[in-house]
Amino acid sequence: MLEEADGFAMGSEGSSGPVVVPRNFRLLEELERGEKGIGDGTVSYGMDDADDIFMRSWTGTIIGPPNTVHEGRIYQLKLFCDTDYPDKPPTVRFQTRINMTCVNQETGLVEPSLFPMLGKWEREHTMEDILTSLKREMSTPQNRRLYQPHEGNEDQRVEQKGVSLRCVIM
Repeated sequence: MLEEADGFAMGSEGSSGPVVVPRNFRLLEELERGEKGIGDGTVSYGMDDADDIFMRSWTGTIIGPPNTVHEGRIYQLKLFCDTDYPDKPPTVRFQTRINMTCVNQETGLVEPSLFPMLGKWEREHTMEDILTSLKREMSTPQNRRLYQPHEGNEDQRVEQKGVSLRCVIM
């Protein structure tokens, strides 16, 4: 049974279907949670630009898990939430150089086809879920011992592409 009140249909007891939280409310919830800190403090995230009214560009940080080659390393990521977020996953890209099976070595992009959380995205997933899942992925047998590039960010990755080495014999 629906009741009309001020032009809005309001469900009474027994109405079915989940309540869909609008995108901006969802992102505000995530921002508040990210600002408070998550768990043990080894994963964090927040907005890139407080003036971005569309709340699209975010920065995440993961501190590498213990007993892995990632231990103590600080990884910076960019998360881009397009207008269809949270119905579609954000684009996630490591800015810090990293060697992981689900990350494109040239671009730092987390490949949805190789990272199940993005590949099988569900609306209930959050940016926090993505970051904690990536941290867990660092501890998996296929990633925990992979050789890691020297610490650096995307700028160094791009610069290295343009470097040419010459040998001079005297």
